[in-house]
Amino acid sequence: MKIIKHPSKEMWSDLTRRPALDTRFLERTVANILQDVRVNGDAALRHCAKQFDGVELDQFEVFEDEFLNAETLVPDELKDAIAIAKSNIEKFHAVAEPVEKIIETVAGVHCWRKAVPIDRVGLYIPAGSAPLFSTVLMLVVPAKMAGCREIVLTSPPDPNGAIDPVTLYTARLCGATRVFKIGGAQAIGALAFGTETVPQVYKIFGPGNQFVTEAKLQVLRSGVAIDMPAGPSEVAILADETCVPSFVAADLLSQAEHGPDSQVMLVSNSRTVIDATLAEVDRQIENLPRRSIALASLENSTAILVSSVAEGVDFLNEYAAEHLIIATADAENIAEAIVNAGSVFLGNFSCESAGDYASGTNHTLPTGGAARAYSGVSIASFQKMITFQRLTAEGIRNLGPSVETMAAAEGLEAHRNAVAIRREWAGDRDDI
Repeated sequence: MKIIKHPSKEMWSDLTRRPALDTRFLERTVANILQDVRVNGDAALRHCAKQFDGVELDQFEVFEDEFLNAETLVPDELKDAIAIAKSNIEKFHAVAEPVEKIIETVAGVHCWRKAVPIDRVGLYIPAGSAPLFSTVLMLVVPAKMAGCREIVLTSPPDPNGAIDPVTLYTARLCGATRVFKIGGAQAIGALAFGTETVPQVYKIFGPGNQFVTEAKLQVLRSGVAIDMPAGPSEVAILADETCVPSFVAADLLSQAEHGPDSQVMLVSNSRTVIDATLAEVDRQIENLPRRSIALASLENSTAILVSSVAEGVDFLNEYAAEHLIIATADAENIAEAIVNAGSVFLGNFSCESAGDYASGTNHTLPTGGAARAYSGVSIASFQKMITFQRLTAEGIRNLGPSVETMAAAEGLEAHRNAVAIRREWAGDRDDI
């Protein structure tokens, strides 16, 4: 990790920039894949599976025998852990939404709204070098709780043409309705446009690499909703002299091992903390099975020495991390000043891994600075709000003159007349 000492504010925008591929290559490659899927459907998916995953697939959908076989391959201890995580996620996400009330804005004018589940959603579950069955929990559980009728899940196949058995077990346990062996940008295209076997969905969820993220952004422009820009994972840690450097190093490495395009960042007001933490990183990384991946990630990562914890908070609000760990004295009060982050972990024992798996919060979070404007996934992400209004005769008499005046000012005579004809008819009658 590079060490940057007391960067000026003019340097902050460069320091908060995420590593990226050549965007022209990325956009062109993804556009070609999406167009192929849109035009050629399943044939394009078979071609992509062979080219990108190295497998030839006759069928993409997972059927009952594969689910049953997967269940036998998952150890009981892991099943118990998944059950605990599922329960905690349900508890956290079940926090009651405010009851929608009917509001009388003017006498005789009643307005209200209702949350309605999105009928058909698509969930992307990354795999690659590390199948992320935990993401199944984070997406299927709130989708099911929201009441989505059809929950379509896709995940890349392994070299044998199968999906990781723990992913399949968790998908069945949580209530996914259909599962497909498709990965990458082609999976996003299949969900967005539909194929002969994959149903078209109305909103797509899930993290992925830069190709998956770019595919989500491109299908968004074609009218398919997405959860958020959720690309390579990242963590930032604000640490002072009260932190435990070995803990901080472990948290940095827990994100660095996700992938070579992941980014980790340490911000501290203590050079002693930075040096001790980086020494721990060097020690701990030697024992990691994914050492080479973590090393590649650390090349894109930085330790920043700031003059104070307050300056660190200002910098991190500009960075807008997906995950933010505050390992400082008085962490809860410091956290009050955080306005841009996906999920925040307070104190020395609040490791980011807890949120990734089983504390109850959702780990599908905005990355790449999107936390400035986006939230993590919740039940509300799988719902839409429909507003309603009902005007009585009294209501049209009371509100009508204002609407007519505004419509006339905009030169929209038909709008004005739609009110005027009702006002004239209503006169002094009661409601009809």
